[in-house]
Amino acid sequence: MLKKIKNIALFKGLDSAVLEALINKNQISIHSYAKDATVHERDALCSGMDLVLSGELVSYYLAPNGSETMIFDFEKDSLIGANLLFSEKQKYPMNIYCREECRLLHIKKEGVSDLLKEYSFVLKFIKSMSFNAQGMNQKISIYTQKNLRENIKDYLLNLQKSQKTNTVILPVSKKQLADYFGVQRPSLFRELKTMKDDGMIEVNNREIIIKDLDF
Repeated sequence: MLKKIKNIALFKGLDSAVLEALINKNQISIHSYAKDATVHERDALCSGMDLVLSGELVSYYLAPNGSETMIFDFEKDSLIGANLLFSEKQKYPMNIYCREECRLLHIKKEGVSDLLKEYSFVLKFIKSMSFNAQGMNQKISIYTQKNLRENIKDYLLNLQKSQKTNTVILPVSKKQLADYFGVQRPSLFRELKTMKDDGMIEVNNREIIIKDLDF
């Protein structure tokens, strides 16, 4: 286990003795979760932080009417709970579940406190926290600054960049995409159809051909 942990970017340069002591005190552990498993429930106490080793998780808000709004995606190397661990209200504000099979490295609060005494860890910890904050700010801008078409365009351009092709494959279902944008499915479908009619895209299930997004 020590060898696996030392290869994780967050712990690079950290003294092996520090990690070994935490492992021996059961402050660090690795857990596997199945697809669709709930890892943290809303209002549950945050007693440690998680590092995503593999897979993808998503936080969502469940409205009283039963609709879900996807708030944030946690991919490989993301930290979960780090911003809550030392706050006054140490409860998860949203549910977090696995979009696919996941492996998480869990570090208890005492273990995180010990690691924060190590300079090399602190720098990487702050960088990871900043990355999460940037992602959350981007998500907030979706709800407050741009209309649905602009959000779809940004999303498709990011897929085009990451997949290096004009024919992109949606990594999620259209329902999940609607939840991500905070809209109902009919609204998303209407806008995709309008964009198709305007000659911007072609849509074939999860495959979208980007033609001209300059409208």
